[in-house]
Amino acid sequence: MRHRRRGRKLGRNPKHQRALLRSLASELILTERDPEHPLFDKDLSSTAPAPPRVQGRIITTVAKAKEVRPFIERCITLAKKAQAPLEAAAALESGSDYRSDGWKSWRKSDKYNEWNAAVAPAVAVRRRLIQLLGNKEAVEILIDDIAPRFEDRDGGYTRIVKLAQPRLGDAGPRAILEFVGKNDRVVKKAERPTFDDTEDEKEEEAAAEAPADEEASTEEAAESTEESAEAEEEEKS
Repeated sequence: MRHRRRGRKLGRNPKHQRALLRSLASELILTERDPEHPLFDKDLSSTAPAPPRVQGRIITTVAKAKEVRPFIERCITLAKKAQAPLEAAAALESGSDYRSDGWKSWRKSDKYNEWNAAVAPAVAVRRRLIQLLGNKEAVEILIDDIAPRFEDRDGGYTRIVKLAQPRLGDAGPRAILEFVGKNDRVVKKAERPTFDDTEDEKEEEAAAEAPADEEASTEEAAESTEESAEAEEEEKS
């Protein structure tokens, strides 16, 4: 029997397996950061990481991609559950600055209690995601940027695209793990040529006038040849 033996070991013990999944999922989410983020080094003059070539995409082995895909989609589903509480809490927030007189009066009013009750489910989701991913910045990007993008989608937030070139060193099969909807391949069909009716009519008229012009030109050529022949006869006589 294979009870509780689902999934791949990936050559690691259970703790290292969970750490690997957290690391790959966080790496995929953090590629959605702004390219102007101060963490990135565009000049490559220091040890700071460079901005990703393509946002929302990482390259790993096929086995790791298949293992991390259900994990990251589970995190996105959890983040989607926080969107409705956040919207409800936004309508109850105070418009005053933090620690100002208006904020302090709002803090002591009943609206604060309503806001606190409305935002509580979102706080629970955020804490659960921090527990799963272990990266607060990744959780913030997941809730603020990625989850609203898939609000109308029931599942299938990521895709795996296998690469033809294996990994150098051990020739391990590689694959792309990316979010759908941003780097989709769009196939465009060629448009059929359309002909204007007026152009067709002009072509027909030109074709009808062409024989008449040819007949007139042949008659003029015949008359000119007859006149030249008569002039030669007169000169001989």
